[in-house]
Amino acid sequence: MSVGILAHNVGTLPYAELAKQVGANQFKYVQLALSKAITDVDCSLGKLSPGLANSIAEAFDKHGVSIPVLGCYVSLVDLDDTNYRHNVDRFKEHLRHARHFGTAIVATEVGVPETDQRDRHWQRLRSAVEELVEEAEKWGAIIGLEAAQRHLVGSAVELAQIIDEVPSSNIGVVMDPVNLLNQQNYAQQHEVMEEAFRLHGHRIVSVHAKDFRLDSSGKMETVSSGLGNLNYRMFMELVQKHKPKVHITMEGVEHENMDFSRDFVLRQLAEL
Repeated sequence: MSVGILAHNVGTLPYAELAKQVGANQFKYVQLALSKAITDVDCSLGKLSPGLANSIAEAFDKHGVSIPVLGCYVSLVDLDDTNYRHNVDRFKEHLRHARHFGTAIVATEVGVPETDQRDRHWQRLRSAVEELVEEAEKWGAIIGLEAAQRHLVGSAVELAQIIDEVPSSNIGVVMDPVNLLNQQNYAQQHEVMEEAFRLHGHRIVSVHAKDFRLDSSGKMETVSSGLGNLNYRMFMELVQKHKPKVHITMEGVEHENMDFSRDFVLRQLAEL
């Protein structure tokens, strides 16, 4: 039984050093967002190659760490044509090279709309997902879509809508229940989780683990796993029911809480 972490939560470092640090912190796998995590290689659009991907994967493997998910967090709803084309092309490049990192999954949140023109942003998103699906199907890759507050897709229902509009078995879901909670619905966390797993349990390709609590003024804030109010027993039971052995990746972890939160998640899994 193991748990992973977002690589850039460990640090933003040369990739060999990053791999060493991840292994030293006893994580068996990472979600790797190249632009957020690696400092010694230019991974911008047009620079990825099978050789670079192999070299990075080998550095992590040397320390017993695999890369089951690439993160490519770009906006798929940008109304600026130049930005939009860059973002879609960058994601497509990740889809083409994912297998050379040892994975098939490239994950993203869809993007925060910059205007109140929801219909225009939604059409952008649909066009992007249609193009990405075509690329993913060519390369046997999987698009991991993740809902998040403030993003155009911020709920399980909105995520279901875009998947229904662009039906493809090459679209998967990154499940993060805290991303679905906000100031208005956190008290209904059980219902929110149940709905999310009911709608998307069969499509889950990765799970993100973090926590939430209320600050001194009563506002919801995100914290490391085990330091908040998320019903982790229910969360892990739903994961086990729908996708046993799925990769569970810790997110938003401060260095001082890394050992505690890792061990907390492992205990939750062991007690199932």
